[in-house]
Order: sequence, then C-alpha cells, then structure tokens
Amino acid sequence: MLRLLPTNLVNQIAAGEVVERPASAVKELVENAIDAGAHRIAVTLKEGGRTFLSVVDDGIGMTPDELQLAVERHCTSKLPDDDLSDIHTLGFRGEALPSIASVSRFTITSRPAAADTAWSLAIDGGARAKPIPAAAPAGTRVEVRDLFFATPARLKFLKEPRTESSHVADAMRRLAMAHPAIGFRLESEERTLIDLPAANPSLLEKGDAARLERLAAVMGRDFADNSLAIDATREGFRLTGFAGLPTLNRPTAQHQYLFVNGRPVRDKLLNGAVRGAYQDFLARDRNPMVALFLEAPPEMVDVNVHPAKTEVRFRDAGIVRGLIVGALRTALSAAGHRASTTVSDAALGAFRPHAGYSNPLPYGNSGGNSHASSIPRGLAEAAMQFMSPFAEPSARVETSAETNGHRYPLGVARAQVHETYIVSQTDEGVVIVDQHAAHERLLHEKLKTQLESEGVKRQALLLPEVVEIGEDGARRLTQRAAELADMGLVLEPFGLGAVVVRETPALLGEADIQGLVRDLADELAEMGDHLSLKEKVEEVCGTLACHTSVRAGRRLTVEEMNALLRQMEATPHSGQCNHGRPTYVELKLADIERLFGRR
Repeated sequence: MLRLLPTNLVNQIAAGEVVERPASAVKELVENAIDAGAHRIAVTLKEGGRTFLSVVDDGIGMTPDELQLAVERHCTSKLPDDDLSDIHTLGFRGEALPSIASVSRFTITSRPAAADTAWSLAIDGGARAKPIPAAAPAGTRVEVRDLFFATPARLKFLKEPRTESSHVADAMRRLAMAHPAIGFRLESEERTLIDLPAANPSLLEKGDAARLERLAAVMGRDFADNSLAIDATREGFRLTGFAGLPTLNRPTAQHQYLFVNGRPVRDKLLNGAVRGAYQDFLARDRNPMVALFLEAPPEMVDVNVHPAKTEVRFRDAGIVRGLIVGALRTALSAAGHRASTTVSDAALGAFRPHAGYSNPLPYGNSGGNSHASSIPRGLAEAAMQFMSPFAEPSARVETSAETNGHRYPLGVARAQVHETYIVSQTDEGVVIVDQHAAHERLLHEKLKTQLESEGVKRQALLLPEVVEIGEDGARRLTQRAAELADMGLVLEPFGLGAVVVRETPALLGEADIQGLVRDLADELAEMGDHLSLKEKVEEVCGTLACHTSVRAGRRLTVEEMNALLRQMEATPHSGQCNHGRPTYVELKLADIERLFGRR
C-alpha cells in the first residue's frame, strides 16, 4: 500500500542530507545569520556540538508569526520571485531549521530591533510548542541540544568531540574569510577557538586590505606576506583574492579556499583549474595555498545541485576554468624571481651560535690580553693565498649590486661553496643560490618559450596505434580532435568505440599511447578539458631541463655565476625550480648582524 509518510519522518529523512554532523548544523545557522544582516556571530559548543550548540547573531530578527513559519519545510524569505536562477543569498531551500529541529531539542529566540519583546519557540524532536515571550536582545539565538537523539544511528557515527569541534571551526573559518565585515567567535568547552573581529571600516573601503587582513588571521601571516593579489574579469565573471607563491606550498589541498558569490564551495572544476595553473611550478605531491573569490552572474551558475550547497555547476565551465588559470599564471609571471620569505626564515632558524673550542689559544703564548697572541702563525699568508683568485681582474667583472645604473636584485657573485651553491652579495645582504635548481628553471622556461613560438613538434608513428576506449570515450576525443592536434596528438575515429592515433608529441618519446589516450578520455569526461596531455608535455619539459641543467658539483667561473644570476633576474618563476623548491635564499644584513649580536 502506498502512503504518505508522516511530516516528522519526512523532516528526519531530509535532515540526513542537510545535517551530517554538528558542523553542518552550525554552517546552516551561521549562513542564516549572515543572510539576516548580522554584524557579529557567536557560536558555543559543548562536546563538539553533540550535547549543545548555540548560534547568536545581531541580525534583523523575526516576529512570532515569522518564527512559526521559519520552522516549516520549504518556507523562506530568500526567493521573493520564486526564481532559482536568481539567488543572491547563502540560503534559499527553507530546509535547515525544520531538519535540525526534527533530530534535536531545538529552541529559537528572536527579536526585531523595533520590537519591545522577544519570542521563543521550542521543538523537541519535531514536536512543536507555541511561541512564548522571552527576554533577549535584538537578533536571533538558536540553541540545539542533544543533536541526533531522535536518530541514534546517525549519532553513533560522530567522532570525538575535539574532531567535531575542528570541523565546526573549519566551516566557520571558510565563512569568515568571505565576510570580513562580520565578526566571528567560536567557543568550545570554555576555550576560544576563533575570535575574528569585524574589519575596520577604513579597511573595508579599500576592499583587498580588509580581505587580506582576515585571510592572514585564518591562514597565517606567512600567507599574507607571500601571496599575490588576483583581480581579473572575463565575460561577466570576476575573480579576486590571493594566491601564494609556489615556494609556499603544502602536502595537501587543505589550504585551498574557493568561493562563488560569497559561498564556500568544494568543486572539482575549480580545484582542477588551480592545479592546472600551478602544475608547472610544483611537484605532483605539493599543493599551493590560495583563497579565490569568484563573482558570477546568478543566471550563469547553479547552486541548487547539492543539499549542503557545497557544489555548484556553471553554464560555461570553460570560461571559469580559463579565467582562473589565466589569472593565476599572469600573477605568477608578474612575481618574477620572487621566492617566499619563509625560505629565508627557515634558513635563519637553522643557524646556531658556535659553542667555541675547548682550547681557545692552541697556538703561541697563552698569556696576556692581546688577540694577536691567539692568531696561528701563517694564517695571514694562507688568507692572502685563498683570496688571490678573487683579486684577479677577470674575476671582478661586477663589483657591486649596481653597475652602470643597473641594479641587480640578486647581487654579484662572490664565491662558490661546495661546488653547488653560489654566494652573492646584494645591497641589503647575501643571496645563496642552488646552481642546479636555478639553471633547471631557466632551461624549463626556455623550452616552454620554444613550444609556444614554434608549436609542439610531432612524430608520426610508423604503425598507427588503435585504442579501444568505448563509444562515449571515442566520441569525446574526436570532438576535441582539433584541440588535441594543437598539442601534438593526432587521432581520428576508427570504427565504433575506438580511435586510431597517427602522431604523438615528439617530446613524449616512447610514450604509453594506450594509457595516454585512455587517461585523456577519462579526464575529458570529468573535467571537460585536455589537462592530462598538457601536464604530460610540460612534465617532459621539466624532466629534460632537469637532466640538461648545470649539475651540482661542477665548478663555475665568476663570469658564469654572474651570468646565471642575471638570467634568473630576467626569467619569470626563477624563484623556484620545477618541483616547487626554492632556487635561492636571501639573508638580510640586519638578520645576519642579529645572529652575531650586533643588534
């Protein structure tokens, strides 16, 4: 017999999609507070939100009648024209409050600023009471006790309180990053986990300054000091935010924050675009730090594809991907040879004062106060012999960091250490260069330039190779045949569900054609782009550069060292090698003096 399910059971089923854990409930409630125009939002947890959580805001508040409507399913004030293609708020489904109330002991108290009295409404596992008068400031307070007590199966899958608290903190940080004008506070077990005051009004007028200040509070000061501003537009879309230098990287993508119209999202298309932009600068197991904010016309993006609203779909994904990749690569190119300051900070942290020798006066007379008595015989002569090669006229091609009006940011070469590292002197300190890593990047950029100017050289296969990939895969590849040919892969349909490969990029050499084509078909299905082929071609460029560059252990002349420094200054991305490691470390004179107690 078909029958309608009870309303409370329907709400519990909906809660299984909307409220996965305490962090889900907090996210929905904080989004409601943001939509309500709050300036301050405070969240309190007990046992990670399992036994108690509250969200308090100073937003517009609700009347008693609005309170009763707010806990009805699919009741919302955020779709005035009933148009899902024109959404300007974080929430719009009208499911969060009834879903949370159906699986917890729920109380909501609210008062509009113009009202004299607040009203409170309690719901116990879906059983609703009538609103009653209450004492409360303007705004709304939501209290959730015994979350999932009505659905024990879900309750037993919750993690330890500390783990659940960390998920709540992550959700709040993401929302806080997108809304610097709002103050956020999170307390758990009488500990303050997040305390982010609202941005100063003077900073808000500047826009980027307020956002960077909030990002620094969430992602760390290192990110703020070593990030590049992003601001680009394309066909109605605008991308802003900040991207970290390649040398500021992490082993996971945890520090990649992406937002669409102020909504934090986890989207494969956006993550793939970030990976594509940095693929030339990082090893495959390293990930950049970014915080990107995409403003899209509401009609060009669909946010109604997931109950938790963490996924979006774009009407034209190619525009968005191209915008992200282009903006990031432009910013990285403009950074030139810059490397993150964390590199030099780590180097300085490794220095330790020398403990001294057990016998400070091993030579000569041990008595007296004269320092000369402790100098070994022949030291002055040995020093003169050591320094003599650097006094030759041919070695002094450049004597200062400024010659003939040209400034040299990486200074002039003074020595080569362990036949691997170049030591140069700048106006402000010392630069230590890894000669192999630096030359590797220079060659890689030269190879890429040749590819762009001359195109990808192809090699014809003596025996064309047939690849069976199924009807859908063959169709996707043949639709992109012209684009693939530009990258050096020439293929055409071969019967039903197969393609025949006639030419491949010459750089790939003895490539696994079967695996390459299958990977392309799979990635086109998922990403709608030919990212894999680009990655493979550029990976080969990096491999060639690595094997062709100046090896560690080779002695360089002063002229060769200075030539390498000048090329680095003129080459984009030369601050890191192809694997994301720094090519040089800069030590400021002030920091060196501090090591010796001079400051």
